[in-house]
Amino acid sequence: MRLLLIRHGQTPSNVKFLLDTAVPGPGLTELGERQAAMLPEALADEEIDALYASTLTRAQLTAAPLAGARGLGVRVRDGIREVAAGDLEMRGDPEAAHAYMTTLFAWAAGDTELRMPGGENGVEALGRFDAVVAEAAGSGAGTVAMVSHGAAIRMWAAARADNVDVPFAAEHRLDNTGVVVLEGSPADGWKAVSWAGAVVVTTAPGTGGGPTGEALHG
Repeated sequence: MRLLLIRHGQTPSNVKFLLDTAVPGPGLTELGERQAAMLPEALADEEIDALYASTLTRAQLTAAPLAGARGLGVRVRDGIREVAAGDLEMRGDPEAAHAYMTTLFAWAAGDTELRMPGGENGVEALGRFDAVVAEAAGSGAGTVAMVSHGAAIRMWAAARADNVDVPFAAEHRLDNTGVVVLEGSPADGWKAVSWAGAVVVTTAPGTGGGPTGEALHG
């Protein structure tokens, strides 16, 4: 199966650099709406058989233009929502962003029992994302697009793609409506084909949209 993991369009909380992870969350900025509107053209070469979005408003708004252009229903699933920030929710300071991102990358490295302060642990976060991917794979679809979130996509790709390690995912940005493309299956494993338009192992440039899409340093 070919799996397109798409980060949602820009939100007001992205602009303010806030860890805004609660459901239903904010809508899109004017730029975010334009980014969503451009997705059908950006993915014109992909024959998408099924389209998923998380339970957060921003993901569903981002998926809507693609759904309309392809005549697809949007399958809304909680499992691909953003990693819950817990006690760090709505904080915008660098210390909170660093704690949040280092925790989820620790999960990707194997320390899945570690818990986000006041939030979920890696077993829970990876398990719910895995379940949606398994559902999509079991549907028989050849290519599946999932509109999800920056931290969730980077964490899951680092944990599950054979050729994406934690340093790569930590160092490479994922801007709003950036796409990570993987191929494989839950049984056979996954390999990343591209990261935000760049072949994996090359740096993807761009301007960020909040802490979950930024490179992690230190």
